[in-house]
Amino acid sequence: MSFIIAALKIIFLLAFLILIHELGHFLVAKKCKVKVNEFSIGFGKQIWSKQGKETKYTLRLIPLGGYCSMLGEEENIDEEGSFSNSPVWKRILIVLAGATVNIVFGLLIFFILASIVNKSLIDGLIVTKRYIVLLGQSLVSLVTGSTSSAELVGPVGISEMVAQTGSLFEFVYLLAVISISLGITNLLPIPGLDGGKFLLLIIEAIRGKKMNQNTEAIITSLGLLFLFGIAIIITSRDIGNLL
Repeated sequence: MSFIIAALKIIFLLAFLILIHELGHFLVAKKCKVKVNEFSIGFGKQIWSKQGKETKYTLRLIPLGGYCSMLGEEENIDEEGSFSNSPVWKRILIVLAGATVNIVFGLLIFFILASIVNKSLIDGLIVTKRYIVLLGQSLVSLVTGSTSSAELVGPVGISEMVAQTGSLFEFVYLLAVISISLGITNLLPIPGLDGGKFLLLIIEAIRGKKMNQNTEAIITSLGLLFLFGIAIIITSRDIGNLL
């Protein structure tokens, strides 16, 4: 029974955090008049769907996150409502929306928890401010490379931490911390992450023209290959720590 409870906690945490991340992209895309072809909860085989006015809403078998598929996101499509045809500032807002939601959500939960423990909203604000400063320092460490690989945790390590939470307070606190960490990690200027897309859009804004689609695809592929390699290293280390 304890294994089932731990598994449910892990699934809920990962699915929820990825879901609100994609929901951020979805809501800002809609606000910017960019057509969302599909908004999916989960991955894999489709088990339910509903066609909206322009967006198909689906529920899929594997409940780990979801995705927001926009018109013109993967290729240049020159028509109204296309992501690729939207002004660069709109595309920047859409790209940054997911990570922003994760960070704001995490800080809000952390503020609520800190206010409860310290008995006042003022104390909650003070503690949250200190936490934001620490987050800023952590982000600088990640960007400059001063953070060692031993300090990084992958899905296996996260799952182990979630499984060990013994109370609702601990679980919600960890939910907030991981949400913020997910948001910050996604903002790193690595192709394949939202931060990498943001960097490419900034370059486009400076140049005044779009990057060659093939060149962008190669850069993104190299970034994903790098991330895949890092994921293998971290996951292997996390599994080794469990054995």
